[in-house]
Amino acid sequence: MCDTDHNEPVHHHQYSRRQAIGIGAAAAAAAAVVPGLTGRQAAYAAEEVSPDHYEAPTGLAKDSNAKDTALAHVDRNADAVTGLNDTIWEYAEPSLAEWNSALAEAQFLERNGFRIQWAVAGLPTTFVATYSNGTGSPVVGFSGEYDALPGVSQQKGSTEHDPVYEDDPYSPNYGYGHGCGHSALGAAAAGAAVAVAHALRRHRLDGTVKFFGSTAEEQLVGKSFDVMKGVYDGCDVFVDWHPGRNTSTGFGSNNALKAMAFNFSGTHGHGGSPLGNKNAQNAVRALTMLTDMLREHHVAPSGRIHHAIRHSGEAPNVHAALAGAWYFVREATPERVAILADKVTDCARAAGLAMRMEVHERTVANIWNKLPNKRGAELVHDNMVQIGAPEFTDEDQAYGKGLQAAAGIAQNGYSTGVADLRPPGETFLGGGSTDVSDISWIIPTLSLGTPVSPSGTANHSWLTTGSTVSHAGHVALLAATRYLAAVAVDLFTQPALVAEIKAEHAARTANVQWASLLPADFQPPAIEPPDWFLRRTGQKWPNSHITWPPERIVGHTKWESLGPPIPPGNVQPYE
Repeated sequence: MCDTDHNEPVHHHQYSRRQAIGIGAAAAAAAAVVPGLTGRQAAYAAEEVSPDHYEAPTGLAKDSNAKDTALAHVDRNADAVTGLNDTIWEYAEPSLAEWNSALAEAQFLERNGFRIQWAVAGLPTTFVATYSNGTGSPVVGFSGEYDALPGVSQQKGSTEHDPVYEDDPYSPNYGYGHGCGHSALGAAAAGAAVAVAHALRRHRLDGTVKFFGSTAEEQLVGKSFDVMKGVYDGCDVFVDWHPGRNTSTGFGSNNALKAMAFNFSGTHGHGGSPLGNKNAQNAVRALTMLTDMLREHHVAPSGRIHHAIRHSGEAPNVHAALAGAWYFVREATPERVAILADKVTDCARAAGLAMRMEVHERTVANIWNKLPNKRGAELVHDNMVQIGAPEFTDEDQAYGKGLQAAAGIAQNGYSTGVADLRPPGETFLGGGSTDVSDISWIIPTLSLGTPVSPSGTANHSWLTTGSTVSHAGHVALLAATRYLAAVAVDLFTQPALVAEIKAEHAARTANVQWASLLPADFQPPAIEPPDWFLRRTGQKWPNSHITWPPERIVGHTKWESLGPPIPPGNVQPYE
């Protein structure tokens, strides 16, 4: 869900990165910080690097027979990897309901020797796939995501906006699509995990490959909940990637986030007889007006407030008794996001008070900002340079330019070459978030991106949806598969490098005691699985981890009194 490419240059200097992302106590989460870190971001406590005097090291990525085996496996099985992407792309299933997509990914791994455990912490479309050889140490984790986005569907092959149209005469929709490229993300990671497992087996190397299939990344639910429940414990290094617009890696951070749902209980009533009714839609409108007014004085350049009205009035002549909005609040650190989220909550309460309605508040996600790893980024970058950038055909570039023309942006096609590895800039202006961030605080996390979409386009758009299933998208996702596999083999064959990456992680976290930002009794949003999915995955519902059914929101708001009747106009009751 991260909205920017790795190491995207920042040119506006409003305040320093240290000021913007200085981590103090994560007030809302009981995350204690040892005094002495004042004025410095925990993510950079180990080492500050001057952008003007940095040169990425070489020689970290080592040639080996095991790496050759893994890369050859990727090349031989390229059609299977791109086919997995295309299958999941066609399913285009929403967060928390990726029944077919999760099953397709798990079966791909199971066919290649992995043992599958479903719903380890309770969310039904999550799974852990494990392959172990020899002593089983070290343990390298891969990340799989497979949820699609609402309203960003696109017909395959078209460079014009051509959505899967869902007709409704009053409120048409465009259908779900992989506008963040998660079909490619999960497929490439699964392909790399299988290739590395093959190399371990072929060359009798010690180690364990773990693949974590994760639900609802777009809602920032799955990983943060699983991290809190200990699902990722025991990994030595975690390797991640995300579709982007260039071939790059980095060691910057991103925004922490708090997601909240506010639902207002009004009263039913007739639109033609409004007096005394309490239309819950009006409370939502009041909330959005108040949060928009926060922006001038309360939202720093690194902050973000955005919302979706998920339920409101269904017809003009039926006043809604229940209406609500779902908010994402982002800031540079948990401490800062907690402060901004409190202000948004105050707006919701004020809207309920002004409209004289009940307001129901629920936290649906809380995540940290990402903790980077410099040495890990250097290893990734060296492998990218050695393997080389994705090679797009003339037809690929023509397709990319067609998408750019439709978007009205510069028509320069897909990015070529490997971006230089650069330290984070002096200024942090915020941006995207991902629940991978919670993993990064307990496990050293390495990340990368490849140009699944042409330059200048945006994730969470039909442009990315279309590009993800194109030949160019296949080229980029296979490049990511190779990079992931090569990096993982280096981790299995270079124990000193793993030790260095872990030592850096320990140094960066030495002054920060991490704790989940989720409440201890947090119940994640969940959807009841269909019977066929439960049978095929061997699950039962409800399981021991999820409270079911969820708590119902039933309002008890009363109709409004307008006071005693007004006396006739010709009567003067008072002197």
